[in-house]
Order: sequence, then structure tokens, then C-alpha cells
Amino acid sequence: MACARSTEKAWTEKLDAYVDGELPTDDARALDEHMRACSSCAAEGLRKVQQKRAVAATGLRFTPDPAFRARIQKSIAAPRPMPWKRLWLPVLATATVTTLLIAGALFLNLQGDRRSEGQLVSELIDQHVATLASANPVDVVSTDRHTVKPWFAGKIPFTFNLPELQDSPFVLVGGRVSYLGQAPGAELIFRVRQHQISVFIFQERGTSNVRDTEAVRTALSFEVRSWRHNGLRYFVIGDASAQDLDKLSELIRAAG
Repeated sequence: MACARSTEKAWTEKLDAYVDGELPTDDARALDEHMRACSSCAAEGLRKVQQKRAVAATGLRFTPDPAFRARIQKSIAAPRPMPWKRLWLPVLATATVTTLLIAGALFLNLQGDRRSEGQLVSELIDQHVATLASANPVDVVSTDRHTVKPWFAGKIPFTFNLPELQDSPFVLVGGRVSYLGQAPGAELIFRVRQHQISVFIFQERGTSNVRDTEAVRTALSFEVRSWRHNGLRYFVIGDASAQDLDKLSELIRAAG
């Protein structure tokens, strides 16, 4: 259900700060709750996340090759000789610039580490939404865990266990190979009532630069659960209730 036009602008103006991880905690929590009930704001939030990822990916596409670097170096005129008394000025300037560059790099690195957690969750949410929107959301269709698990043999460089779902409200729909960066992993789809939940499993070393996301419980109106076990990293994402995700996570942890 969309919110009224008079209030929609007030919420959407906060989305940029929200996807950048700059919204105060109370405001972020309130916006999370609002997007659960407002389809238009949730869609706009997802669009902004996808746009941000596209811009970031575009910025990394160009890397200067050695030939380009050589041409730039040749285009720079050789420095003119300077009197000894003026040599201290460029030395000081170079030292100052170097110091600022190092400090800036350290700051950006710390900022990247702090926000990489949210970026990873946003990427997986995008994959979850894309899977559900696909005409063929899974490559192996089966409710039998003994059919789904062997299907991944030879397709991903690890194995995993699936839970016994008898006497639970969950149904295994199937699975597909997913990718996080260049690392292959498993995406499993479970259904509970009218909701579908994605369970992503990757090797832990493929996410070694990302902190645990136990603190990330909701993002863009989706519930999120994550943990590490036996060299694997698990992510459970869906729009079902928090209790449903907690229960499914418990079943998967017990199977693992």
C-alpha cells in the first residue's frame, strides 16, 4: 500500500541518507517500519540501492594501462632547475600531499569496512528480488532435500546440509547457483505461507573482508539473518516475519 502524497515526500527525502548508512538509528528504524507497509517507498528505496551499486561499478570499470600512463608522463614538462633556497617548497608540498593522500586512503578504507556490511546485504537483497521476479527462479525444482543438495555437486566448491522440514511450516522450493563477486555459492528458496525466503551459502573466505551481520536485522523492509559455521557464511533474507526467519535459521543451523 502506498503512502499519501503529502507524506511520501517526507519519507523519500530520507532514502538517500538511508542507503548511504548515514541516517540516525531512530530515523532508520522508523523508515524500515514505514517501508514494510508502503510499497512505493520500498520500491523507491530498492531503486536507489540498485542505482548506487551501478554507479559504483561504473566508476571501477576504467583502469589506466601502462601505455596511457607513459603518455601522460611524457606530456608533463621536465621541471626547471630551481635555486637551492627554493627547493624546500616543492619538498614540503609533496610531503603534505602524500600525508593527506595516506590519511584519505586510511579514512576511505575505514569507511569502506564500516559500510561494506550494508553493501553486501543490499547486493544479496537485489539477488533475492531478482530471483523472485524471474520466470525460472530455481534451476533445480524439488521439495526433497536429498534431490536439491546433490544437484550442487560439482557446481560449487563446497557442500552443505539441508534441514528436515517435516512438522514445520516451511517448504523447500528448490535452488540455484548464485555468485558473490566471482565466488560461486548456493541460493535456496523456501516458502512459508505466501512468502518466499532466500538462503544464500558462500565460502567464508569469499566474504572475509566483511564483518558479521548479526546486527543487521532488517534492510529495505526485508528481514536479514547471517552467521558463520564450518568455513561457510549463511544469509537468510525474506519479507516473512522475524519469527519465521528466526525459526528457519534455527533449523538450518541445526542441520549444519
